[in-house]
Amino acid sequence: MATTNNPAFSRNVAFNDDPTPEQLQALFNRPSSTAGGVMTVEDTVAKTGVTFAVTVVAAVLSWVLVSGQPALGGLIILGAGIAGFVLSLVNIFKRTPSAPLVLAYGAAQGLFLGAISLAYESSFPGIITQALLATFAVFGVTLALFANGKIRASARATKIFLIAMVGYLAYSVINMFIVMFGGAGGNPWGLDGNIELFGIPLGVIVGVLVTIMAAYSLVLDFDSIQQGVRNQAPAVFGWSAAFGIMVTMIWLYLNILRTLAIVRQD
Repeated sequence: MATTNNPAFSRNVAFNDDPTPEQLQALFNRPSSTAGGVMTVEDTVAKTGVTFAVTVVAAVLSWVLVSGQPALGGLIILGAGIAGFVLSLVNIFKRTPSAPLVLAYGAAQGLFLGAISLAYESSFPGIITQALLATFAVFGVTLALFANGKIRASARATKIFLIAMVGYLAYSVINMFIVMFGGAGGNPWGLDGNIELFGIPLGVIVGVLVTIMAAYSLVLDFDSIQQGVRNQAPAVFGWSAAFGIMVTMIWLYLNILRTLAIVRQD
């Protein structure tokens, strides 16, 4: 009978004879400390709910402030957009999750979403309701399929997802420069609005593909929560999960919003 007392492990574990590779991996997956409690689904849902609420409140505040003041809307979109991007990088690279930083990210993104949503609504009445319904529909369906075991994250699918993400980012940067330097002939969507495939704007096709990518990103978020709960990760990592879900949901919403605008551009 062999035991291990390595402080990196949360408790002693006994093995018959020598530990197997699987047992060793399970040990390394365990958190070093659970003094602040362990991660649970309920606690993670609560943290996500708080982050979502902060985002919504900030979005409503931004919408009210910008109403009738287009110039202010531009400033909020630029300032909050930069702040949200910086805070996202800080949260991504910070080793220990921070509740204030995650909530600050939600607030910054809320201000950005409120202002940009009003801009879309002014040009395309009713588009916000459509985008919100579509966003929550994708979230709900993805969650239901994951909960019932119909879809799961896999190494192969994740590799394809990462390759697709790199390709999409490259395309987005190229399209942005085309719009900035007038290569789109005045079309605000660039290649997305100027090119058609089988009579369908390229932006609509790209938007559908990105929606599928965002749905798989949600699967990765749910899988991360499941793994954290299973491995008894410290409760603070629930904030990491909340941050990940919010990033994906905001990306999904903005993509659907843009896709609907391209559909209605005429």
